[in-house]
Amino acid sequence: MTNTPRTVLVTGADGRIGRATVARLRSDGWRVIALAPRFRALTADDAELRVGDATNEADVAAALDGVDALVHLAAVPHWEHGTPYEVYTTNVVSTFNVLVQAAQRGIHRAVIASSIQATGVPGNHHDVLPAYYPIDESLPTVHDEWYSLSKYSDELTAQMVASRWGMSIIALRFPWVDDADALRVVGEEWTRDPEQGVKLGWSYLDVRDAATAVARSLEADIDGAVVVQLAAPQTLVPFDTEELLEAYAPDVPRQRVFPGRAVPVSTDRAGHLLGFVAAHEIEPAPVVEAAG
Repeated sequence: MTNTPRTVLVTGADGRIGRATVARLRSDGWRVIALAPRFRALTADDAELRVGDATNEADVAAALDGVDALVHLAAVPHWEHGTPYEVYTTNVVSTFNVLVQAAQRGIHRAVIASSIQATGVPGNHHDVLPAYYPIDESLPTVHDEWYSLSKYSDELTAQMVASRWGMSIIALRFPWVDDADALRVVGEEWTRDPEQGVKLGWSYLDVRDAATAVARSLEADIDGAVVVQLAAPQTLVPFDTEELLEAYAPDVPRQRVFPGRAVPVSTDRAGHLLGFVAAHEIEPAPVVEAAG
């Protein structure tokens, strides 16, 4: 007698994190249903493809048929990738739609993509910094743009759904996520101008580690809705973190010491709940001295 594989629906499956997640879950033995408005990279060899919109009730209902768990990655990923109305409504309606429908069907586990942007600090056009370092899941919010507000709203939706239907939901606050080559480019930019990265704590995550965090979240022993901040253990720049904070955030309290290039972002909850530590670190570009 063969064991029937568990089935997971992945929305936003043809995005950067989505493709890596589909590959990881397939390798872990999941049957993967992939939902996206169109497919440019994934093929039928990668997953069972469903063309549809995560904001559409009928599309989501059809995709959820026979599903045991949900990974919701569909979103407009930046405040500049649409009008304020398009960005906010797409993100919050899709999250509400997939979580509520999944919960009503008795699906007990979901993972959703939140963001370090959910605090509102990185995209805030005022001269604000995190209230303290390390950046963690309890950081006070200061929203003044629609993308960060949408991600924070998604976390509140997860709390509501968990309370109403008893679903267990992990909202992963991703930092800057990309492949290694693209992350090196970002690191070079932050090395030339470290102030660009101060609101993010110069944090990042390789897309392969993002997929691992999703996979761990599907198996984690949790109840209710939980927000989990992610980051690689060290920063993306070749500078001492304490010196960076002294230079670019001297008035921001520090709740711990950051030796060497330790990232000023707390991943304690990720380690405790998910057993997650990023495995792929980027060696920062060396500082090039100007010719005299």
